[in-house]
Parts: sequence; C-alpha cells; structure tokens
Amino acid sequence: MPKDNPVDPRGPRFSAWMTTAILAIVLLTGWWRLLAAQTVLFAMCAFISLKLNPWGHVYRYAIQPRLTPTTDREEAAPLRFAQGVGFVFALIGTLGYATGLTTLGMVATGFALVAALLNAAVGLCLGCEVYLLLRRHVPALARPQ
Repeated sequence: MPKDNPVDPRGPRFSAWMTTAILAIVLLTGWWRLLAAQTVLFAMCAFISLKLNPWGHVYRYAIQPRLTPTTDREEAAPLRFAQGVGFVFALIGTLGYATGLTTLGMVATGFALVAALLNAAVGLCLGCEVYLLLRRHVPALARPQ
C-alpha cells in the first residue's frame, strides 16, 4: 500500500459530511448506482491513495484556505483502513440493492451512514479506532521500530 502524507484532520471530517449526504440519499431513494459510485470512491482511497478523494480536493482548494492554519495532522494509514471498511459495507449495500435484497442494502448502507455521521459530527472515526486496536494486538500491523 503506498504511503500518504499525514493529513489535516478537518479534511477527512469534511469528506465524512459529504459521504453522510451521499449515503442518506441512497437510503432515502434506494439509488444503488450512487452507492456503487461511493463504493468505487472508498476503494480508490483505501487501496490507492487518499489523494484521489474529490472531497479532499474541494476541502484543500476551496475550504482550507479560508480556515485558520493548523499544524495538527493525522496519519493516513488509519484513514485508509477506515475507507476500506467503508468499501466493504458499501459493496455489500450495492450488491444488496442491485440484486433485489433491499433489506441487506439498507442495513449495510445504514451501518456505513452511522460511521460516516459519527466521524463528521463528533470526529469519531470508527474505522480508525479499529485500525489502532488491531495494530496494538496484531503484531503484523505494528509499525517497525
């Protein structure tokens, strides 16, 4: 997995707000193609680079310049892991909706929505917390000293 630079934590929270909106639209409309697009976005950010997130670009070029500068940074690895978790739920949701298993699609999308909303509203990234727990307890994930 390529290494991304540490990021301004306000950027992922902005992206989480956008993801929340997208997932809410999917739950309200059942528009599985929009969920499929979000699934692709999760995959690109998890498996290639966070820099591919279009909401990150909006944040960096339209919002961040209007904010007070900060030196606060978050490591990218937990964020990428969280994107991978989002990918799994969005993929299950997409497959559920697309194959007529609407309840499966709604439940998986609902779980992703709750996680995105928690990150956006209070800064609690569930996927990041799982990553940190795994890294603490799974030696293969621990950083080399």
